[in-house]
Amino acid sequence: MAIRLATYNLLHGMPVLGGVPEPVRDGAGRAVGLPRVDDDGPLRAAVADLDADVIGLQEVDVHQPRSGYAHQVRVVAAALDAPHWHFSPSVCGTPGEHGWRPADERLDHVSTGTALRPDRRPSTSLEVERMGPLYGVGLVSRLPVLEWRSTRFDAAPWTLPLLIPAQPRPRMIRVPDEPRAAIAAVVEGRKGPFTVATAHLSFVPGYNVRQLRALRRWLHGMPRPLVLLGDFNLPGRIPARVTSFVELVHEPTYPVMRPRVQLDHVLADGLTVHEQATAEAAVHLLPVSDHAAVTVDLDL
Repeated sequence: MAIRLATYNLLHGMPVLGGVPEPVRDGAGRAVGLPRVDDDGPLRAAVADLDADVIGLQEVDVHQPRSGYAHQVRVVAAALDAPHWHFSPSVCGTPGEHGWRPADERLDHVSTGTALRPDRRPSTSLEVERMGPLYGVGLVSRLPVLEWRSTRFDAAPWTLPLLIPAQPRPRMIRVPDEPRAAIAAVVEGRKGPFTVATAHLSFVPGYNVRQLRALRRWLHGMPRPLVLLGDFNLPGRIPARVTSFVELVHEPTYPVMRPRVQLDHVLADGLTVHEQATAEAAVHLLPVSDHAAVTVDLDL
Protein backbone atom coordinates (compact mmCIF):
# COMPACT_ATOMS: atom_id res chain seq x y z
CA MET A 1 0.00 0.00 0.00
CA ALA A 2 1.41 3.38 -1.01
CA ILE A 3 2.18 6.20 1.41
CA ARG A 4 0.66 9.54 0.48
CA LEU A 5 2.84 12.64 0.92
CA ALA A 6 1.46 16.15 0.43
CA THR A 7 2.50 19.78 0.42
CA TYR A 8 0.10 22.67 0.99
CA ASN A 9 0.71 26.40 1.36
CA LEU A 10 -2.23 27.33 3.60
CA LEU A 11 -2.19 31.13 3.12
CA HIS A 12 -3.03 31.06 6.87
CA GLY A 13 -6.32 29.31 6.13
CA MET A 14 -7.82 32.04 3.93
CA PRO A 15 -10.59 30.90 1.55
CA VAL A 16 -9.92 32.00 -2.05
CA LEU A 17 -11.99 29.88 -4.44
CA GLY A 18 -15.58 30.99 -4.13
CA GLY A 19 -14.68 34.47 -2.88
CA VAL A 20 -12.16 36.09 -0.55
CA PRO A 21 -13.53 37.32 2.80
CA GLU A 22 -13.88 41.07 3.28
CA PRO A 23 -10.78 42.85 4.64
CA VAL A 24 -10.73 44.39 8.11
CA ARG A 25 -12.13 47.96 7.89
CA ASP A 26 -11.98 51.03 10.14
CA GLY A 27 -14.95 53.17 11.23
CA ALA A 28 -14.92 55.02 7.92
CA GLY A 29 -15.13 51.78 5.95
CA ARG A 30 -11.55 51.88 4.70
CA ALA A 31 -9.65 48.63 4.39
CA VAL A 32 -6.96 48.59 7.10
CA GLY A 33 -6.01 44.92 7.18
CA LEU A 34 -6.23 41.58 5.45
CA PRO A 35 -9.40 39.48 5.71
CA ARG A 36 -9.91 37.71 9.02
CA VAL A 37 -10.81 34.02 9.11
CA ASP A 38 -12.54 32.92 12.33
CA ASP A 39 -13.83 29.51 11.16
CA ASP A 40 -11.29 26.71 10.66
CA GLY A 41 -13.95 24.37 9.26
CA PRO A 42 -13.01 25.00 5.58
CA LEU A 43 -9.35 24.27 6.36
CA ARG A 44 -10.26 21.04 8.18
CA ALA A 45 -12.42 19.89 5.28
CA ALA A 46 -9.81 20.76 2.64
CA VAL A 47 -7.04 18.89 4.43
CA ALA A 48 -9.24 15.88 5.19
CA ASP A 49 -9.94 15.55 1.45
CA LEU A 50 -6.20 15.13 0.81
CA ASP A 51 -6.04 12.05 3.11
CA ALA A 52 -2.26 12.44 3.41
CA ASP A 53 -0.07 10.26 5.62
CA VAL A 54 2.55 13.02 5.85
CA ILE A 55 1.92 16.66 4.90
CA GLY A 56 4.23 19.66 4.74
CA LEU A 57 2.56 23.00 5.49
CA GLN A 58 3.65 26.53 4.63
CA GLU A 59 2.30 29.97 5.63
CA VAL A 60 0.93 28.52 8.87
CA ASP A 61 -0.55 30.66 11.66
CA VAL A 62 -0.48 29.89 15.36
CA HIS A 63 -2.55 32.11 17.70
CA GLN A 64 -2.88 34.90 15.10
CA PRO A 65 -5.88 37.26 15.31
CA ARG A 66 -6.33 37.11 11.51
CA SER A 67 -6.98 33.34 11.68
CA GLY A 68 -9.16 33.26 14.78
CA TYR A 69 -6.25 32.43 17.14
CA ALA A 70 -6.20 28.84 15.83
CA HIS A 71 -3.18 26.57 16.08
CA GLN A 72 -3.34 25.58 12.42
CA VAL A 73 -0.87 22.70 12.67
CA ARG A 74 -3.07 21.12 15.34
CA VAL A 75 -6.12 21.78 13.15
CA VAL A 76 -4.49 19.87 10.28
CA ALA A 77 -3.30 17.07 12.57
CA ALA A 78 -6.83 16.62 13.95
CA ALA A 79 -8.33 16.62 10.44
CA LEU A 80 -5.96 13.81 9.39
CA ASP A 81 -6.06 11.95 12.72
CA ALA A 82 -2.28 12.31 12.79
CA PRO A 83 -0.60 12.12 16.22
CA HIS A 84 2.81 13.46 15.19
CA TRP A 85 3.41 17.09 14.24
CA HIS A 86 5.98 19.85 14.43
CA PHE A 87 5.49 23.60 14.03
CA SER A 88 8.56 25.75 13.40
CA PRO A 89 7.91 29.51 13.42
CA SER A 90 9.98 31.87 11.32
CA VAL A 91 8.25 35.04 12.57
CA CYS A 92 7.04 36.30 15.96
CA GLY A 93 4.13 38.62 15.27
CA THR A 94 2.17 38.99 12.05
CA PRO A 95 4.00 39.18 8.70
CA GLY A 96 3.27 42.40 6.81
CA GLU A 97 2.46 44.30 10.00
CA HIS A 98 4.70 46.43 12.19
CA GLY A 99 6.55 44.88 15.09
CA TRP A 100 7.26 41.35 13.86
CA ARG A 101 10.70 39.87 14.44
CA PRO A 102 12.56 36.65 13.62
CA ALA A 103 11.73 33.54 15.64
CA ASP A 104 14.17 30.86 16.75
CA GLU A 105 14.09 27.16 17.54
CA ARG A 106 13.11 27.74 21.19
CA LEU A 107 9.63 28.61 19.93
CA ASP A 108 9.07 25.32 18.06
CA HIS A 109 5.93 23.38 18.99
CA VAL A 110 6.20 19.58 18.81
CA SER A 111 3.51 16.99 19.51
CA THR A 112 5.85 14.97 21.69
CA GLY A 113 5.40 17.18 24.74
CA THR A 114 6.97 20.61 24.22
CA ALA A 115 3.78 22.34 23.08
CA LEU A 116 1.99 24.52 25.62
CA ARG A 117 -1.29 23.38 27.10
CA PRO A 118 -3.93 25.96 26.12
CA ASP A 119 -5.65 25.69 29.51
CA ARG A 120 -2.58 26.88 31.46
CA ARG A 121 -1.40 30.48 31.83
CA PRO A 122 2.23 31.04 30.76
CA SER A 123 4.69 31.48 33.62
CA THR A 124 7.73 32.80 31.73
CA SER A 125 8.39 35.33 28.97
CA LEU A 126 9.46 32.47 26.69
CA GLU A 127 6.11 30.76 27.21
CA VAL A 128 4.31 34.03 26.41
CA GLU A 129 6.20 34.12 23.10
CA ARG A 130 5.43 30.48 22.41
CA MET A 131 1.70 31.17 22.72
CA GLY A 132 1.99 33.47 19.71
CA PRO A 133 1.15 35.12 17.50
CA LEU A 134 3.54 33.05 15.38
CA TYR A 135 3.91 32.21 11.68
CA GLY A 136 5.97 29.55 9.94
CA VAL A 137 5.92 26.00 8.60
CA GLY A 138 4.57 22.69 9.86
CA LEU A 139 4.98 18.98 9.26
CA VAL A 140 2.24 16.50 10.23
CA SER A 141 2.52 12.70 10.16
CA ARG A 142 0.29 9.71 10.76
CA LEU A 143 3.43 7.57 10.64
CA PRO A 144 5.77 7.26 13.64
CA VAL A 145 8.49 9.92 13.71
CA LEU A 146 11.92 8.79 14.90
CA GLU A 147 13.62 12.19 14.80
CA TRP A 148 12.73 15.87 14.31
CA ARG A 149 15.03 18.64 13.09
CA SER A 150 14.47 22.29 12.15
CA THR A 151 16.52 25.13 10.71
CA ARG A 152 16.04 28.75 9.66
CA PHE A 153 17.19 31.14 6.95
CA ASP A 154 17.64 34.92 7.20
CA ALA A 155 15.37 37.27 5.26
CA ALA A 156 16.58 38.97 2.11
CA PRO A 157 17.34 42.69 2.71
CA TRP A 158 14.90 43.93 0.01
CA THR A 159 11.19 44.55 -0.52
CA LEU A 160 9.30 43.31 -3.56
CA PRO A 161 5.81 43.82 -5.05
CA LEU A 162 3.38 41.02 -4.21
CA LEU A 163 -0.06 40.31 -5.69
CA ILE A 164 -2.55 39.27 -3.00
CA PRO A 165 -6.15 38.03 -3.34
CA ALA A 166 -8.75 40.69 -2.51
CA GLN A 167 -12.24 41.86 -3.43
CA PRO A 168 -13.32 43.08 -5.93
CA ARG A 169 -9.96 42.30 -7.58
CA PRO A 170 -6.45 41.24 -6.52
CA ARG A 171 -4.20 44.11 -5.42
CA MET A 172 -0.48 44.74 -5.47
CA ILE A 173 1.37 45.58 -2.27
CA ARG A 174 5.07 46.04 -1.56
CA VAL A 175 6.33 43.76 1.18
CA PRO A 176 9.62 43.03 2.91
CA ASP A 177 10.98 39.51 2.89
CA GLU A 178 10.68 37.38 6.02
CA PRO A 179 12.95 34.85 7.71
CA ARG A 180 12.21 31.32 6.54
CA ALA A 181 12.08 27.93 8.27
CA ALA A 182 12.40 24.27 7.36
CA ILE A 183 11.54 21.04 9.20
CA ALA A 184 12.79 17.50 8.62
CA ALA A 185 11.51 14.26 10.12
CA VAL A 186 12.86 10.72 9.98
CA VAL A 187 9.68 8.68 9.51
CA GLU A 188 9.09 4.95 9.94
CA GLY A 189 7.74 3.65 6.63
CA ARG A 190 6.62 0.16 5.66
CA LYS A 191 10.09 -0.61 4.25
CA GLY A 192 12.04 1.21 6.96
CA PRO A 193 13.00 4.79 7.87
CA PHE A 194 12.96 7.60 5.32
CA THR A 195 13.21 11.38 5.56
CA VAL A 196 10.51 13.94 4.82
CA ALA A 197 11.29 17.66 4.90
CA THR A 198 9.32 20.82 4.19
CA ALA A 199 10.28 24.44 3.62
CA HIS A 200 8.91 27.79 2.51
CA LEU A 201 11.62 29.80 0.75
CA SER A 202 12.06 33.48 -0.06
CA PHE A 203 10.18 35.15 -2.90
CA VAL A 204 13.31 37.19 -3.73
CA PRO A 205 14.88 35.86 -6.96
CA GLY A 206 18.33 34.42 -6.37
CA TYR A 207 17.94 34.50 -2.60
CA ASN A 208 15.58 31.53 -2.77
CA VAL A 209 18.15 29.61 -4.84
CA ARG A 210 20.76 30.31 -2.16
CA GLN A 211 18.37 29.05 0.53
CA LEU A 212 17.57 25.91 -1.46
CA ARG A 213 21.27 25.10 -1.81
CA ALA A 214 21.71 25.60 1.95
CA LEU A 215 18.70 23.37 2.57
CA ARG A 216 20.23 20.62 0.43
CA ARG A 217 23.47 20.81 2.44
CA TRP A 218 21.50 20.68 5.70
CA LEU A 219 19.71 17.52 4.54
CA HIS A 220 22.89 15.83 3.30
CA GLY A 221 23.41 13.40 6.19
CA MET A 222 19.77 12.41 6.74
CA PRO A 223 18.49 8.91 5.83
CA ARG A 224 17.45 8.14 2.27
CA PRO A 225 15.03 7.92 0.59
CA LEU A 226 14.37 11.62 1.16
CA VAL A 227 11.34 13.60 0.00
CA LEU A 228 11.46 17.40 0.09
CA LEU A 229 8.07 19.14 0.06
CA GLY A 230 7.30 22.80 -0.14
CA ASP A 231 6.68 26.17 -1.69
CA PHE A 232 10.11 27.24 -2.91
CA ASN A 233 8.92 30.31 -4.85
CA LEU A 234 10.86 28.87 -7.78
CA PRO A 235 9.12 27.85 -11.00
CA GLY A 236 9.16 24.63 -12.98
CA ARG A 237 12.36 22.65 -13.18
CA ILE A 238 14.63 25.07 -11.31
CA PRO A 239 14.43 23.32 -7.87
CA ALA A 240 15.36 19.96 -9.40
CA ARG A 241 18.31 21.52 -11.21
CA VAL A 242 19.54 23.32 -8.08
CA THR A 243 19.33 20.24 -5.84
CA SER A 244 19.96 17.44 -8.37
CA PHE A 245 16.89 15.75 -6.85
CA VAL A 246 14.08 14.22 -8.92
CA GLU A 247 10.93 16.30 -9.37
CA LEU A 248 7.83 14.13 -8.92
CA VAL A 249 5.27 16.77 -9.94
CA HIS A 250 5.09 18.59 -13.28
CA GLU A 251 1.92 20.68 -13.14
CA PRO A 252 1.19 24.37 -12.36
CA THR A 253 0.04 25.05 -8.80
CA TYR A 254 -0.37 28.84 -8.60
CA PRO A 255 -2.62 30.79 -8.50
CA VAL A 256 -5.36 28.35 -7.56
CA MET A 257 -8.01 30.32 -9.48
CA ARG A 258 -6.19 29.51 -12.74
CA PRO A 259 -2.83 27.79 -12.17
CA ARG A 260 -0.11 29.03 -14.52
CA VAL A 261 3.16 28.31 -12.73
CA GLN A 262 4.49 25.56 -10.47
CA LEU A 263 5.76 27.00 -7.18
CA ASP A 264 4.91 23.96 -5.03
CA HIS A 265 7.21 20.98 -5.42
CA VAL A 266 7.84 17.40 -4.35
CA LEU A 267 11.51 16.51 -4.83
CA ALA A 268 13.01 13.10 -4.09
CA ASP A 269 16.49 11.71 -3.57
CA GLY A 270 17.46 8.06 -3.18
CA LEU A 271 14.33 6.46 -4.64
CA THR A 272 14.70 3.12 -6.41
CA VAL A 273 13.78 2.87 -10.07
CA HIS A 274 10.57 1.07 -9.06
CA GLU A 275 9.62 3.69 -6.45
CA GLN A 276 10.16 6.50 -8.91
CA ALA A 277 8.32 4.76 -11.75
CA THR A 278 5.25 3.96 -9.62
CA ALA A 279 4.92 7.41 -8.00
CA GLU A 280 1.49 8.93 -8.62
CA ALA A 281 1.17 12.71 -8.36
CA ALA A 282 -1.94 14.90 -8.28
CA VAL A 283 -2.68 18.62 -7.96
CA HIS A 284 -5.74 19.57 -5.89
CA LEU A 285 -7.62 22.86 -6.36
CA LEU A 286 -9.04 23.39 -2.88
CA PRO A 287 -11.21 26.28 -1.61
CA VAL A 288 -8.62 27.39 0.97
CA SER A 289 -5.42 29.24 -0.09
CA ASP A 290 -4.17 30.79 -3.32
CA HIS A 291 -1.94 27.73 -3.85
CA ALA A 292 -3.07 24.30 -4.98
CA ALA A 293 -2.18 21.36 -2.77
CA VAL A 294 -0.02 18.57 -4.20
CA THR A 295 -0.01 14.87 -3.31
CA VAL A 296 2.33 12.07 -4.34
CA ASP A 297 1.71 8.38 -3.59
CA LEU A 298 4.97 6.46 -3.08
CA ASP A 299 5.78 2.84 -2.34
CA LEU A 300 7.92 3.49 0.76
